[in-house]
Amino acid sequence: MPDEQPLAPGLYLVATPIGNLEDISLRALRILRSADRIACEDTRQTIKLLNHFDIKTPTVSYHIHNERERAEELVSALKGGARIAVVSDAGMPGIADPGEEIVRVAAAAGIPVFPVPGANAVLSALTASGMPSERFAFHGFLPSKPGERRTALETLLAEMRSTAAPATQIFYETPHRIVEALADVTAVFGPAHAVTVARELTKLHEEFLRGPVSQVHATLATRENVRGEMVLLLSGVLAAEDLAKVSVTEAVRLLIKSGLEEKDALKQVARERSIGKSDAYREWQRGKNKR
Repeated sequence: MPDEQPLAPGLYLVATPIGNLEDISLRALRILRSADRIACEDTRQTIKLLNHFDIKTPTVSYHIHNERERAEELVSALKGGARIAVVSDAGMPGIADPGEEIVRVAAAAGIPVFPVPGANAVLSALTASGMPSERFAFHGFLPSKPGERRTALETLLAEMRSTAAPATQIFYETPHRIVEALADVTAVFGPAHAVTVARELTKLHEEFLRGPVSQVHATLATRENVRGEMVLLLSGVLAAEDLAKVSVTEAVRLLIKSGLEEKDALKQVARERSIGKSDAYREWQRGKNKR
């Protein structure tokens, strides 16, 4: 548009769609058109997006293997007043994707850094998972090696046991590792631990698998081909043997926070502690009245 203000010099972190191209923002399109160049995780991937929206801005590669040296090069241009946009293949740069290094160097040099928000797989999966979203922790990708992955999950379990405030735990996972990862979650957290797997977010075959980890694992294990990038969410509420270590009131509260209705939470606590539902209800009421 002729009355648009010129783009200010600086570094622009531009979120791109994670699947559906309609999710790109008008601001993102304006910046991608107005920038002097676009630093891309994979120029071949980004060019598809640029061609779709008829954007002719020059591109340059900026990925995990050249991140440090390319960051220095780009910051040198930024010091001269350049306007550079950084994009990843999908989502927000710097979130389990290249971007962190150039932001660090640019900020240290006093160069303005502008976030241009948009689609994000973590938040999209969390909000639609049905799990509590007030407190959550994102861990990036689980380790690819089985032993390291199991150790990481065991460390996470120990940390979750030591905190009184449950938080939904979120990971990215690949299609060729998701079944093994779920098997490890089952072994470490127990077969009843609640999980959600969000697959192909915003795309034609978007899918959410919710339930006990053993059930979700069995569903995916029977498929001949598992495709699409995955987001794996683990409930912040631990299994029965961990809930047994806290009071009836606290156990019911944690189950409600995980998404259960009060009556279902009471029923589960009563069953796991071999007490009557009325006894569990009275204990729950007494605990609530003390708060």
